[in-house]
Amino acid sequence: MSVKSLVVLVVDDARTILRFLRPALEGAGFVVFEASDARAALELAVARKPDVVLLDLSLPDMDGLDALTRLREWSSAPVIVISARGREAEKVAGLDRGADDYLAKPFGVDELLARVRAALRRAEHAAEDPEPVYEHGDLKIDLGLRRVWVARKEVRLSPLQYALLAALVRGAGRVVTQKQLLRELWPEGGSAPESLRILVHQTRHRIEKEPARPKHLKTEPAVGYRLEPSGR
Repeated sequence: MSVKSLVVLVVDDARTILRFLRPALEGAGFVVFEASDARAALELAVARKPDVVLLDLSLPDMDGLDALTRLREWSSAPVIVISARGREAEKVAGLDRGADDYLAKPFGVDELLARVRAALRRAEHAAEDPEPVYEHGDLKIDLGLRRVWVARKEVRLSPLQYALLAALVRGAGRVVTQKQLLRELWPEGGSAPESLRILVHQTRHRIEKEPARPKHLKTEPAVGYRLEPSGR
């Protein structure tokens, strides 16, 4: 996949991070725009329509999670959180707000670029897949339209959340192993089962009435996950 014309928006108030990221991203062929606060970031997102956003959570004018929520009101561009907040609760919060991935500082250039490429591929494949409609109970997933409803109310998902459901829909009724999901969702590698577990957790909070007792997205202990067969 060519990245020559793809736009990356980097949102971070630390000048050292911006000086570190710009040459790395431009060296990989991306067009880079920078913002040091949430307001400027949201304005740039509207004006430049970035293909991917790298978002720090500690911003001077607004919490990064709130900025992410506002961005997700209209944009489906992949968002990778880059933050020194490395606790699991912070990762879950970021994914719950619509982030596609979470990269804890400090990180290496190679890992960052791999995560960016993987996020872009997921978004590209999700947009291109002409898939059927899945229905189970109050859950409806139209993979062709990339839309999800629960009890006839549309649910907003991040591209990564959608990619998880799409992978499970294609194997509806069968167990999709952790290894298969990790390979499909993070094809560049670098993500552990913990990342998948967090993703499943926040996706359940989008589609299940009782996430602790899921009716749709089931866990097969020590193996993987499955969606109940369509039509039930």
